[in-house]
Amino acid sequence: MSDDHDRAVLLVRAAQRGDTIAMNELLDLLIPYAGRICTPIALADGPDAVQETLVAVFRGLRTLKEPAALYGWVRAIACREAVRVARRAARAVPADLTSLPGRGDPQLAADIDDTLARLSPEHRAVLVLRDIEGFDEQSAAALLGLRVGTVKSRLHRARDSFRKAWSS
Repeated sequence: MSDDHDRAVLLVRAAQRGDTIAMNELLDLLIPYAGRICTPIALADGPDAVQETLVAVFRGLRTLKEPAALYGWVRAIACREAVRVARRAARAVPADLTSLPGRGDPQLAADIDDTLARLSPEHRAVLVLRDIEGFDEQSAAALLGLRVGTVKSRLHRARDSFRKAWSS
């Protein structure tokens, strides 16, 4: 186990006993981790998704039975909250991918972010879990509460849309 993981386990146990300082330290420790998951899914609303994730962690920490599972538990919450916040921000309908500027256009300085922004939150979530976090389809399905077949089809559509947008 890494030192950060050991520290997180100790902080979880202390926070579950009511230690507010430990809770604050734990939440501070989780901010970058939640941000790494929420930002590519919720985009500009990533900070809101991180905040919602931390609120859910704060409220539900006493229900976490195994402190060593903290990061997996937070990952599931972060995915759920990022998709929810992105939907609430009315980004559920993908933009018209044909409107992307051509290759070499100075407008493409932020290629990846711009292309991701054109995908639905559900597609961004599967891409982040598979291609950034490295999860297999079964793990991604479990985190998102979906069937494996649904994750596979969303991943195929998301990659196809991303590829088309990227190469236009």
